[in-house]
Amino acid sequence: MTQAINTESKARTSTSRIITKIKGKEKGPTIVFFSGIHGNEKAGVTALQETLNEINEENVKGTIYGLVGNLSALKHNKRFIEKDLNRLWTRSYLYFVSKRDTLTVEQKELKQLSILLKEIIATEKAPLYFIDLHTTSGKTLPFITINDALINRKFSKQFPVPIVLGIEEYLQGPLLSYINELGYVSLGFESGQHDDIEAVKNAKAFIKLALVFSNSVVKESVSELDCFNELKKASNEISDFFEVIYLHKIKPNEPFKMIDGFESFQKIKKGTLLAKSNNETIKAKHNGKLFMPLYQDIGEEGFFIIRRISPFVLKLSKILRNLKADSLFVLLPGVSWQDRNKQTLEVDLKTAKFLAKEIFHLLGYRSQQVDDKHLKLFSRERVAKAKMYKNEKWY
Repeated sequence: MTQAINTESKARTSTSRIITKIKGKEKGPTIVFFSGIHGNEKAGVTALQETLNEINEENVKGTIYGLVGNLSALKHNKRFIEKDLNRLWTRSYLYFVSKRDTLTVEQKELKQLSILLKEIIATEKAPLYFIDLHTTSGKTLPFITINDALINRKFSKQFPVPIVLGIEEYLQGPLLSYINELGYVSLGFESGQHDDIEAVKNAKAFIKLALVFSNSVVKESVSELDCFNELKKASNEISDFFEVIYLHKIKPNEPFKMIDGFESFQKIKKGTLLAKSNNETIKAKHNGKLFMPLYQDIGEEGFFIIRRISPFVLKLSKILRNLKADSLFVLLPGVSWQDRNKQTLEVDLKTAKFLAKEIFHLLGYRSQQVDDKHLKLFSRERVAKAKMYKNEKWY
């Protein structure tokens, strides 16, 4: 499954890391698809191979990349060999890896992939789009995950699937958060359960729609309506925005076991028995919808709980962000900009306890506690390269 597609076309190249690179004759955007970041999630690799092999470069505008993430883990059909490759993408860790001569398996994969990513950003034409294809261990509707920047919202809402915001606050070092911090449109697509053939079908439909929506191919060359209706049906016609409100984090060596039969987007009530650990029961702490219950041996996230975001809140947050209302934060005691570009706020926890987390989210910030006295707030909007996309139809 990790073999590159062979082709004699000069416009199409491939390596073991690059499934396919297609250079169109017309000017256009650059769209990069990642697959196999987790080695037991092969549906995205298969979908990219099959879909991009069908694409005629005569119909391509700009450049299309299909990339493979963790080559070593894919060969062993394992999520990862030593460390989760999708939890290593922080600037500090990338710098650490760049200075080391001896690297672990995932550190080698990280270094090679990050060098390729930098090369693409430095040499390819704007606008740039980045899409990471995944599957889940439990049954699920197909869905999108994004860092909550307005450019991500606008691009994602073209697809007829649920969109989940805020997961990056609960995860350390995912690839898409790193790319989003660089300012580009980036989204993840979870196409279904790992070994379900429907996961491949959903991923193929999504890839084709992404190519059309990003104006990477001639619209008439892709069966847009068929793909749209296919995903609409697969997602039970749910295309709302949701936000993560809870994560059950699995501790090291914890014998966590999810109760059988749960699915993502299943409605649950507070107190619902969800899992067991050390012969103790784990019950839902909130009303909402269950999200990504863990049904595999490897993983640190047992399950999430999400809730729907009202259209009014989404519209209000858009207005406030466009007005840069977050500038008012620094008028509060214990709040200051941490950098010259005004992209990161440092907040005294004594002040933060009086500010609801929802206010931070409304204004486009994600939070991270750095020590016992301070909280860092990272702006999703102030780093976004919105001007790059302002002439795109979806914008």
